[in-house]
Amino acid sequence: MKRTLRLFIVIVFIFCLYVVWNILGPVVSNPDQKYFYIKTGSSFEDVKSSLLNQKILSNTFFFDLISKRVKYHLNVKPGRYLINNRSNVISLMRTLKAGHQEEVRLVINKLRTKEDLASKIGANFEADSTEAIKFLTSNDSLAAFNLDTNTVMTVIIPNSYLMWWDGSFRKIFSRLKKQHDYFWEGKRTLQASNMGFSPEQIYTIASIVEEETNKESDKGNIASVYINRISKGMKLEADPTVKYAMRNFELKRILHGHLDYPSPYNTYYKTGLPPGPICTPSINTIDAVLQAPKTNYIFFVAKPDFNGYSNFASNYNEHLKFAKAYQKSLDSLIIKKSQLKP
Repeated sequence: MKRTLRLFIVIVFIFCLYVVWNILGPVVSNPDQKYFYIKTGSSFEDVKSSLLNQKILSNTFFFDLISKRVKYHLNVKPGRYLINNRSNVISLMRTLKAGHQEEVRLVINKLRTKEDLASKIGANFEADSTEAIKFLTSNDSLAAFNLDTNTVMTVIIPNSYLMWWDGSFRKIFSRLKKQHDYFWEGKRTLQASNMGFSPEQIYTIASIVEEETNKESDKGNIASVYINRISKGMKLEADPTVKYAMRNFELKRILHGHLDYPSPYNTYYKTGLPPGPICTPSINTIDAVLQAPKTNYIFFVAKPDFNGYSNFASNYNEHLKFAKAYQKSLDSLIIKKSQLKP
């Protein structure tokens, strides 16, 4: 009898250890990925299936038991959750029940098209690229933000953003619009107004400048060229707008045949600014436009030493001299390269 009792006590003790280990022991793991994602509208059963499929838990018996106890099964919260390897079921439950998800750091640099933005969103958030592009190409959706399909990209201020992973693209866009409004609040809008432009027009000019050069010291002068052309009613004749209009960003040289491409974005074809930006310019470039020096420059062309800087001119004869020097250097470079070919 005593032997049976001892055996029973040992079995109970082992069982208790097993229970304690599965609840408090380091049984949680995430071998395949760092984060655990719960989509909007997921049920408790969906969560359990994902935990098993991703091998975060080997079984959900104790997870199920605890969740019923704390009523997590009645209030599943979507999100992106950091899973600490070898933590226990209780800590996992606390994280999910409290909705303590990890934010996504969205870094936006230069984007050229709505499709570029949609792709970046789809790669980082629950909202997929299809949902994003549908929103970005719908004037009905954009009307609530006082935007249209041409001006929508002026909302995007290149920066680093922290956002929640879950939710609709509209929620993400609202966050970007809020940052845009903060960026333009006060001084910058006043500067634009004093120049005779709206923030959207300054942004569009900056997008052309962004595509023309990566030399910070040249940006203000290039901006002044386009501002002067606008004031004189001249065509901007900006090569990057041709590439954007044709959606051919690999063009190395703009040829005469490209100049007549029929698009409101082609500034050789149409006078004035394009109806929207051709890329998302950096904050430095936007500020360079807002602080553009007052010049008489009407033309600019790359310097013949190919250092990335430009020569600026206020009349055509001076510009022609700079252009010929550049063309001569370019022709020599092409000949030199051709001679090196086997």
